[in-house]
Amino acid sequence: MALPVLAHAADAPDASGDVNELQRVVVSATRTERAVQDVPATVGAIDRERMDRELVRDLKDLFRYEPGIDVGANRERFGLGDIRIRGLGGNRVRVLVDGISVSDGFSIGSFSSAGRNFVDLDTVKDVEIVRGPSSALHGSDALGGVVAFVTKDPQDYLQDGAGSYFGLKLGYQGKNESLFGGATAAFGGERWSGLVVLNHHQGEETHNQGERASLDARRTRPNPQSNDGRSLLTKLVYAPSDDQRFRLTVEGSEDQTDTDVYSARGTALSMPGAPAVRVLSQTGDDRQTRVRLAFAHEIDALDSVLTDSLRWQVYRQDSETNQRTREHRVSVVGGREVSPTLRLREFDFDQRVYGAEATAHKDFATGAVEHTLTYGFEYEATEFRQKRDGRAVNLTTGAVSNAILPDVFPVRDFPVSKTRNAGVFVQDEIRFADGAFRLVPAVRVDRYELRPQKDAIWNGDNPGVQVSDLSKTSVSPKLGAVWHFAADWSLYGGYQRGFRAPPYSDVNLGFTNLQFGYTAIPNPDLKPETSDGYEVGLRFSNTVGYAQLSAYYNDYQDFIESNRQVSAPPQTPLIVFQSQNVAKARIRGVELRGGIDFGAWSEALAGWSLRGAAAYSKGEDKTADRPLESIAPLTASLGVAYDREAWGVELAGRFARRKTDLPVPGRFAAPGYGALDLLARWDFAPGARFNVGVFNLTDKTYWEAGDLPGLSASSAVLDRYTAPGRNVGASLSVSW
Repeated sequence: MALPVLAHAADAPDASGDVNELQRVVVSATRTERAVQDVPATVGAIDRERMDRELVRDLKDLFRYEPGIDVGANRERFGLGDIRIRGLGGNRVRVLVDGISVSDGFSIGSFSSAGRNFVDLDTVKDVEIVRGPSSALHGSDALGGVVAFVTKDPQDYLQDGAGSYFGLKLGYQGKNESLFGGATAAFGGERWSGLVVLNHHQGEETHNQGERASLDARRTRPNPQSNDGRSLLTKLVYAPSDDQRFRLTVEGSEDQTDTDVYSARGTALSMPGAPAVRVLSQTGDDRQTRVRLAFAHEIDALDSVLTDSLRWQVYRQDSETNQRTREHRVSVVGGREVSPTLRLREFDFDQRVYGAEATAHKDFATGAVEHTLTYGFEYEATEFRQKRDGRAVNLTTGAVSNAILPDVFPVRDFPVSKTRNAGVFVQDEIRFADGAFRLVPAVRVDRYELRPQKDAIWNGDNPGVQVSDLSKTSVSPKLGAVWHFAADWSLYGGYQRGFRAPPYSDVNLGFTNLQFGYTAIPNPDLKPETSDGYEVGLRFSNTVGYAQLSAYYNDYQDFIESNRQVSAPPQTPLIVFQSQNVAKARIRGVELRGGIDFGAWSEALAGWSLRGAAAYSKGEDKTADRPLESIAPLTASLGVAYDREAWGVELAGRFARRKTDLPVPGRFAAPGYGALDLLARWDFAPGARFNVGVFNLTDKTYWEAGDLPGLSASSAVLDRYTAPGRNVGASLSVSW
């Protein structure tokens, strides 16, 4: 959190450490390279230098000091969940890697949870975050905002005419006893350059402050886990001239986690009238992979009446989540354990996408007014496949059955679905008065098509249920403005429309169980979820410091409620469920951030800096007239640092107010807290750096509101969801 230092990290030779946050150049907010202080929206950036200094290993670490952004976690088995921006998360936040969307998340039941944690942060050099609706430039799923990851490139390492680069990084993280290592190699010549980044990590479960180690549902310590993961990023770049590049990217990652789910042991739910059930053991084997192949072309200088620069790429990406559960259970009759059974479940969620995109820029003037016209298109064709399978083995008789009520396996919760999403956009950055005033209108038109495909598995689980195609067109306008009304001051604000196309899994939601008398039916009339977002802000920036204050108001319409009961006997023969547009919501808030370089203020304070941020949001479900549970309480961060050329140290604090707006009475409200971290770096030789951090320095027991799964205040396992206690992280980087 300290103002970045001038010395470069060994693994980030391009880090620009002498620029304050409002002078950082970003792309995602306007699809043009602009300093944050010239963007009519609240946008942030985290570079490689900061990630290394803060010992970032996962998404929770990445946003540790970013109030208003939180990452949930499943503490029993599945780990990190979705990214929430200003209270909105899941697939309503668009997550990009080099402009390509990360796989959707999908969850159903206790044994199936496909998350979106597919990015190895050690392959990333920059992260940009656009807060609030961003569909005018980024289309569907940017309802809540955008998180854009930019991976490393050969030219990031081949500085000052260097023909090669090699770097090693090793480290340890105490919160989950993990070890990690990586190697980066880059080469370059007059026209060709290349990059290879290889990483590996392994560790255990994330620690908490729970003390009860019982091997059943009363357990508050974490369930034992072992995880192992690896990633590979390769790039080959050909530059036929100084102003154009062809880039081939191959990226892959694989993660595996094995869990002894002690917290699932004990008495389990059983059907009314059936004998009691006791779970004797449960284990989970969870794997996920992602492979990306992309070919891109960049031209910086075109002598064309239509465009000055152009970037286009074509790509394919495959993502797969596979989760296996092994459970040993018995029935309890008259106090005796009978009918021992082994249940084996398997969940698969696969997503394959082919895509193409292009963005062009053209500068021109009309009299004294300057324009930068940005326009382009995006096209994605995606196939989604999901299946749950399982069988039960009677350990007394050896009989095997594919019926684990209420399911008869295999089943699909939605049919194999193919979607096509095409969008075209145009934006004009209009500069008046020598750039002192910027007006930025933009509009995007998206066409979304869904084509489901029935197969034997779907038909067997949903006899006679028809599936529906869907075609929707959405128009997303935006209008922003920035006014530099004084030398160091500016005002910004505007309006943005957001939308999210009806998900394939809601349009054709499917499950039918005649024995228990219920069914789900498609809904071809689902409308896109939409939002209207308004924001205004004030910025200050000079050589001494910077500050930004913003206020926003977002109104959301037609939220989709999955599995909503729409009828029951005697109105219909079965209880009928259907996804419907029912919910309206409102989220509003205030955000503040700033920093001071005391050395620029007074030479006597050279090396000292201060940085802080705070976010407050309030949200309501206007349909149900109750607070939104996803809204984080008032949160803040503050760091004071001292940096010299070869070393630096920072004391950073994370703070949260008690969560008070709960939609259900009797829920556990996460208490307020303050946690301190101590970070240090030492550049002990040319190209060599040692980073170390002590997190939760005072060993504070606290809960992060986003990690609580709606627990009762009287729950006996509250400590299971506490954050890690005092822990140490360290990394060593060398390069030559």
